[in-house]
Amino acid sequence: MSTAIIGEDGLGRCPWGLSTPDYVAYHDHEWGRPVRDDRGLYERLCLEAFQSGLSWLTILRKRENFRAAFCGFDLEKVAGFGPDDVERLMGDASIVRNRAKIEAAVGNARAALDLPGGLAAAAWRYADPASPAYTDTADVPAFTDASKALSKELKKHGFRFVGPTTAYALMQACGLVDDHLTGCHRHGAYR
Repeated sequence: MSTAIIGEDGLGRCPWGLSTPDYVAYHDHEWGRPVRDDRGLYERLCLEAFQSGLSWLTILRKRENFRAAFCGFDLEKVAGFGPDDVERLMGDASIVRNRAKIEAAVGNARAALDLPGGLAAAAWRYADPASPAYTDTADVPAFTDASKALSKELKKHGFRFVGPTTAYALMQACGLVDDHLTGCHRHGAYR
């Protein structure tokens, strides 16, 4: 099914938001809710990058481990990570051990600290308060012109693992667009 589904609680949800209790909680309480602080945007950006090629459920279930490994996604602390920290993270079986993604997370913390106005301000310049309302998941794009522009800006400032698809996933997760389906109880909830 690719349209909103009514759950046992009588609420309509995006179909992916009903597959597991983890997804129900994430869908109902976080996905699409505006995130306007640098730390919050940085965390989601890191998690979206680590998710590339993997199931989001894998990342969601390891999220607390990522938070512990990356000092609560404190930009200054992660920006201070060196080669020993990268090796420590490569040995941490509780997170995704991908050297390129780990090094990108460290480099992206440094890049975020150097962004004029900060990461949240940069991302929110590409928000689309009038994003289209979708009734079917097949109509939701993988990327948009705005996510391409955000990706380009972040890359210009030294970010890695921030292609247009990852940038769009960040925009969806952080409420820069509203991609909850029209039959979902969360559609329009944060606007």
